Amino acid sequence: KLTMPREIITLQVGQCGNQVGMEFWKQLCKEHGINNEGVLEEYATQGDDRKDVFFYQADDEHYIPRALLIDLEPRVIEMIQKSAFSSLYNPENVFISKEGIGAGNNWASGYSQCEKIQEEIMEMIDREADGSDSLEGFVLLHSIAGGTGSGMGSYLLEKLNDRFPKKLIQTYSVFPNYLDSSDTVVQPYNSLLTLKRLTLNADCVVVLDNTALNRIAVDRLKIPNPSFAQTNSLVSTVMSASTTPLRYPGYMNNDLIGLLASLIPTPRCHFLMTGYTPLTIDIQASSVRKTTVLDVMRRLLQTKNIMVSAPTRKGAYISILNIIQGEVDATQIHKSLQRIRERKLANFITWGPASIQVALSKKSPYVESSHKVSGLMLANHTSIYLSLIHI
Repeated sequence: KLTMPREIITLQVGQCGNQVGMEFWKQLCKEHGINNEGVLEEYATQGDDRKDVFFYQADDEHYIPRALLIDLEPRVIEMIQKSAFSSLYNPENVFISKEGIGAGNNWASGYSQCEKIQEEIMEMIDREADGSDSLEGFVLLHSIAGGTGSGMGSYLLEKLNDRFPKKLIQTYSVFPNYLDSSDTVVQPYNSLLTLKRLTLNADCVVVLDNTALNRIAVDRLKIPNPSFAQTNSLVSTVMSASTTPLRYPGYMNNDLIGLLASLIPTPRCHFLMTGYTPLTIDIQASSVRKTTVLDVMRRLLQTKNIMVSAPTRKGAYISILNIIQGEVDATQIHKSLQRIRERKLANFITWGPASIQVALSKKSPYVESSHKVSGLMLANHTSIYLSLIHI
């Protein structure tokens, strides 16, 4: 018996948020057998997947993402509107500032511009919320270093928290590359001002940093100069994998609160890191051949697969949730967990349960994969503070 779906509304804010969002929706359409116009393909009509968490159906039965595309400058959204996926989105859910000058990489500019136009945006959000049967929460996609994603993202977090106090707010926040000299002088200020709102107004922040994403693309996928599109597709892989339990529901972890409750022990301790294996980008695949459950779970604990620049050898895990996709037997999971415990591959805090939680999830039958098993790790680890210190 399927329970009522708990819908999630996605807010894509600024250049980074919209670029990542575009890759995410491409991936979701692929996994649910929806074509780029929102029409369900013939072969996907009998699926038992739950599309209505992220999509709703229009009068002519085609699927529309529950997404708001918001930016203060037109460039990225216009690019989406000219792409093959232009007719997927609801045009009423696209907001581009009339001035169209952007926030000039300035947090204060993004924040104050959002204050002036907030009624229009909140109206769009209210309309989407009213169109949901049982809204669970919001997902915000943004970067914290620029102007729109940081300033406007901050303002929207405050407003959402105020308007929907009982709804979950999860963010996928892209942190800047601290190894490169930034083209934005005020990047640290933008980041710090946004961090305050992420701490106070979000229930869960998935930290993705450009330093680690670039490193993974170069070292693991052997791409010498990774493009934004390629690192963004890594982010969309993590996002789609972390939402599979919601879209292919099982007995457990079939809503967002179930996933997050097991990871966040105290409200402020909500900055999570992610790892994914085996990785593929289009034609590039990391050279992993055998994927047993133990291999996948062991690789997820290796720093080189983690999408944050924080060494997990230092400090300790507070909690770990592994989402394992593929044809997997429960006994393999138990054996793997036992082996990891015996070898002390994961160092946990002393004051909490020292166990890795596992959610089993189906793989999309419509996406071909060269690997039998793949895994995503969502982890709460004390060394995340190093990512925050770099700012």
